[in-house]
Amino acid sequence: MSGPHLVTSVTVQINAPAAFVWDVLVDYPSYPEWNPYTIAAETTLELGDRIDLTLPQVDGSDETFINREFIRIVDPPHHLRYDTGEEMQGIKGQRDQYIAETGPESCEYYTTDTLSGELLDLVVETTGDWIQAGFDSVAIALKARAEALYAAR
Repeated sequence: MSGPHLVTSVTVQINAPAAFVWDVLVDYPSYPEWNPYTIAAETTLELGDRIDLTLPQVDGSDETFINREFIRIVDPPHHLRYDTGEEMQGIKGQRDQYIAETGPESCEYYTTDTLSGELLDLVVETTGDWIQAGFDSVAIALKARAEALYAAR
């Protein structure tokens, strides 16, 4: 594999306004209630600050690990970016989460991860499917969470 590798989640159509979905997405204390891939997240959401993401182990065990990344773009309600910076030797990940308005009470969401570095082939081989499945599960769970909260407001 030569240069960066892009993982893209499914795109979900969400029956709730983009700003409402953004608020659900960045309500990090509520992640344990709905997010199957990012079990917890801690950040101030300030540019350059850390975001500590608690993720399930790749092997499917009950163990978790913390992946530290850094906030790079906060553009509500459309775009959130964070990346690994220099935290991981030999690999860099840049995650972008996008919300696009499709109407006054609807939007779509998807996320990408751009992976690069000397360990790219190994990382894609050992975790690529896990990252893909995790991102897809977040998109689907965000849709369900946002639509349920919006309907109940």
